[in-house]
Amino acid sequence: MKMGQPFSGNMKKALAGIRRINLEGLRWRVFDAKGQVLGRLASQIATVVQGKDKPTYTPYREEGDMCIVLNAKDICVTGRKLTDKFYRWHTGYIGHLKERSLKDQMAKDSTEVIRKAVLRMLPRNKLRDDRDRKLRIFADDEHPFVDRPLEPYVMPPRQVRELRPRTRRAMIRAERKAEQLQQGTNNTSKRKKNKDVEEAVST
Repeated sequence: MKMGQPFSGNMKKALAGIRRINLEGLRWRVFDAKGQVLGRLASQIATVVQGKDKPTYTPYREEGDMCIVLNAKDICVTGRKLTDKFYRWHTGYIGHLKERSLKDQMAKDSTEVIRKAVLRMLPRNKLRDDRDRKLRIFADDEHPFVDRPLEPYVMPPRQVRELRPRTRRAMIRAERKAEQLQQGTNNTSKRKKNKDVEEAVST
């Protein structure tokens, strides 16, 4: 968001419940969700909003920082979750079990996708509502907190998991088999070439 650009979103929703938060000593961390994987981003947000990245972390105290998530509409998912993942809820009436796919939820309100992912990673206790208030999610890069001392959060590099022993052995066998086939074709071509040379010399 550019400095001086007015916030064109729902200001009432963006500032809801912020007066109930003690902002003294809190850091304002900014997460850019553009191109990030949903679960990996949510796990980092859950860590920061609980204060687990601080050496003073205590499970029964609320010491998490403010988390501002931008570009929620550009979040990514792996596999076929966009069509296979469903959110289900019940209205309370008989037979009224509702469901909505992730694709439909992204079209309706992409901020709720990240909010649900983060809240389901938090412990179910009395601090849950306070941590939810510290989470501010916006679909675009516009937000009304430009006057705060914002700190961009750098996502850790993704670590590729090592292959399991069984898979590694299968890959080694496949590579060796390919090398043997390659050597066999080379030897066959060499024998054929030598045979042609001998026939030419004998004639």
